[in-house]
Amino acid sequence: MPADPLHRAAAPQRRSDASPQSSGSTTSAVEVRRSSRRRRTVSAYREGDRTVVLIPARMSEAEERRWVTVMLDKLAAQESKRILGDDELAERAERLSGQYLGGRARPASVRWVTNQNTRWGSCTPAEGSIRLSHRLQGMPEYVIDYVLLHELAHLLVPGHGAGFWELLTAYPRTERARGYLEGVVAAGRLPHLPAARSE
Repeated sequence: MPADPLHRAAAPQRRSDASPQSSGSTTSAVEVRRSSRRRRTVSAYREGDRTVVLIPARMSEAEERRWVTVMLDKLAAQESKRILGDDELAERAERLSGQYLGGRARPASVRWVTNQNTRWGSCTPAEGSIRLSHRLQGMPEYVIDYVLLHELAHLLVPGHGAGFWELLTAYPRTERARGYLEGVVAAGRLPHLPAARSE
């Protein structure tokens, strides 16, 4: 999301934080810029490997934290609307393996499939192939990254024992991504109410 040039303040207050809550998979820091000229609006945009969040100077620390989370999620949702191709998925898998698994997981192929309606992803360790369900497309990037990393870990540890879950502890959004996917599954099980009839 580009900066709002109409509300750009001269010499805004700046504060940088490491961002454990950042939704964007490649974002490592958040810089909050406070402006006395900004009254109500909040905006955010990516700047290299950081996210810049522009807020009114009068905001409390609690409001700042809340808005940073809201804007990070909003940016992640916008970015995830762009569907990754198989080549980009493979590049992403290579990056995740290097970042969280020491580069030890080396899939021979990574691709989207449309025949997985009960699983988010699958892996055939003997072939080194990873398949992700097309149902993940459009979900936040951190969720796709988690599923990719989950399948990459299966190239190293086939089952779901303690050793497998130990590999995933390095990824900071494991619990958040699992919660998101559980919510999607739970929402799909809710009864659908019939549409209201107009009188």
